[in-house]
Amino acid sequence: MNPLSLFAWLRFAWLNTLRNRRRSVVTVSIAALGTAGLLLAGGFALATYEGLAEMSARTTGHLIVAQAAQFERDEDTPLQHGLDGFDALRQRLLADPAVRSVLPRVEFTGLISNGEKSTVMVAYGIDPDAEFAVKGPFLDVRAGQVLLRGERGQVLLGDALAKSLKATPGSSLTLLASTTEGALNALDVTVKGIVSTGVPDVDKRLVYTDVATAQKLVVSPRVSRVGVYLERMEATAATQARLQAQLPQLKVRTWLDEAAFYSAVRNLYNRIFGALGLIIGVIVVFVVANAMAMAIIERTREIGTLRALGTQPGQLMGSLALEGLVLGGLGALLGAAVALGVSVGLLLFPVEMPPPPGMSKGYPLQITIDATLYGVTVLAMVGLAMLASTGVARRTVGRPVVEALGYV
Repeated sequence: MNPLSLFAWLRFAWLNTLRNRRRSVVTVSIAALGTAGLLLAGGFALATYEGLAEMSARTTGHLIVAQAAQFERDEDTPLQHGLDGFDALRQRLLADPAVRSVLPRVEFTGLISNGEKSTVMVAYGIDPDAEFAVKGPFLDVRAGQVLLRGERGQVLLGDALAKSLKATPGSSLTLLASTTEGALNALDVTVKGIVSTGVPDVDKRLVYTDVATAQKLVVSPRVSRVGVYLERMEATAATQARLQAQLPQLKVRTWLDEAAFYSAVRNLYNRIFGALGLIIGVIVVFVVANAMAMAIIERTREIGTLRALGTQPGQLMGSLALEGLVLGGLGALLGAAVALGVSVGLLLFPVEMPPPPGMSKGYPLQITIDATLYGVTVLAMVGLAMLASTGVARRTVGRPVVEALGYV
C-alpha cells in the first residue's frame, strides 16, 4: 500500500466514522476515559514508587555495608557484629567515583527515663550534619533544633516518645543501655529537639544522638553499619558490585534489600493497577467492538456492493481496521491530553492526600509524567481498537456477495 493509497483509505475511514457522529463521539469518549484512567493510575503508582524508593534510600543509604552476621542474626550484646576502623573504611568507600557520602550508624536499644517514668527506646548514633542533610523532607522537626556535629550528650526524640515522657527541648533525660561487656551503663542527656518520621510506631521509640555519645554509652569504638549515599540512584547495582568485590570480608546490600515496606506496597499496587488496567482494556474492547458491529451491520449491503464491484476482502478488512484506528487513536490522544493536563494541574495546584495506614501525616498527590507509559498506553489503546474492529468485521466481510446484497 503506497502512501497516497494509505491516505485515501484513511480519509475513507474518517468519513465513515462521521456517518453516525453520536456513536463515534461515545466510542471516542470511552477510549479517552480508559486511556486517561490508565495513565493517571499508572502515573500515581510511579510517583508512589519513586517517593517510597527515595525515602528508603535516604533512611539507610543507597548501599549498606556491614558484617554479614549483622544482616543474618540478632546481636547478643550491642555492636557484637559491628565494624572496626570506620575512618579507614570511609576513605576506601569515598574513593569510588559514584559515592557522594559515607555515614556511620550505631544502633542500640535500652531504656530512656525522665526520673519518674522509663520506657523502651530504639536509638541511633549518627553523624548529625550529614544525616539530616540527606534526609531532607523525610524528617519533620516539630520543636527545638536538630543536632549539630560536635555536640555531645544531646538527643532528638520522636514526638510520641517526647509526649510520653513529657519532654520538651532543654529537658534532661537519662539513657540506659547494656555495654558490649554486658554491664548496664547510664548517661545523662539533654533534649535538643523533637522530630517526626511520619510513622507513629517509630516515633514512639525513636532517639537520635551523635555517634560519640552512642559509643560512650555502649562502651565501644565500633559502628553497627555504614550507609553509602550515591550521586545517582541508577548507579546502585553497579556500585554494589564494585564495592562488594573490593570488600569481600564484608557484606554490601542495597536499599531495596532493607525496604520491606517499599516492596510490599509495590507488590500490592502492581496487582491493583494491573487488575484496573485489565478491566479498562476489556471495557474499551467491548465498547469499540459494539460500535463497530453496529456500523458494519448497517453497511452489510454496502459491503456486498463493494465486493461485487471488485473490492477485495482484505481491502475491506483494512478499511474497517483503519476506522478502529481513527476512533481508538482519537480517544487515546484525547485521554493522554486529559491525563497530562491533570498531572500538570496537580503541580500548579497541590492537593494533599490523607495519611496512609500506619502513618501520621499526609503527602502531596502527584502523578508522574512518564514518556514510556504514555507511549505504551496510547499504542495499546489503538491496537485494542483495531483488533476489536477487525474481529467484528471478519464475519460480515466473509459473507457471500449475493447474501450480503440481499441483507435487510
